Amino acid sequence: MRNNYLSRFQTTDPEFYQLFEAFAEHEAVKEPEVMLDEKNRCLAILATLLGCQGIDLYKDVLREALKQDISPVEVKETVYQAVAYLGIGRVYPFLKATNDVLTDMGIALPTAGQATTTPETRLEQGSQAQADIFGSDWKDFYKSGPVETRHMNRWLAANCFGDYYTRNGLDKKLREMITFCFLSAQGTEPQLKGHINGNFSVGNDKAFLIAVASQCMPYIGYPRTLNTLRCINEVVKENEENAGGAK
Repeated sequence: MRNNYLSRFQTTDPEFYQLFEAFAEHEAVKEPEVMLDEKNRCLAILATLLGCQGIDLYKDVLREALKQDISPVEVKETVYQAVAYLGIGRVYPFLKATNDVLTDMGIALPTAGQATTTPETRLEQGSQAQADIFGSDWKDFYKSGPVETRHMNRWLAANCFGDYYTRNGLDKKLREMITFCFLSAQGTEPQLKGHINGNFSVGNDKAFLIAVASQCMPYIGYPRTLNTLRCINEVVKENEENAGGAK
């Protein structure tokens, strides 16, 4: 993916253009140990820009991503899932912008439906999706917890997982990756660590998550990226300690 948005700075900010373009579009992308295929890189960057509220850049990157191997359905599913992690207040302008870009590029709306649940099945299927990703302890987790907040566990199962994670358009590996990006960009570390484990469970290993965090660094900066890398290492260490204690 070539981010042509940088070209607008060639005249007004030539030194900045040379510095940033050389790093973000060459050095970072081609770093041998953290290279990503175009689909994962494009979706990770789009999810990161949602997480950090970089809407102007999101629109430019989206246009380039749609020229690559990213489908309109994959983009829409990324935006829809963001609502569960960012809230509609922050996603609303991105949904509008996504529709504007798709329309400008001649892509018909609405995109094909991807729902696999009904109002009657969303809770049970969402609960199963939680168990598939986070382990059997999460099956029927929505029935647990203090009575006064138990509704939140039910909403998490039915809405976050039943309404979104069960949809077609993105597989569980991609859904956990974009969630990792939403949370990394926000700096919500407790939830980030939970979804680092979720990523491990669906097959996105430590090296992959480090690559994702590295490729997204130019878009959110060093502090949150370094915090994300620390969280990855802490989760790996905790898992090793827990495995050792279970022997």
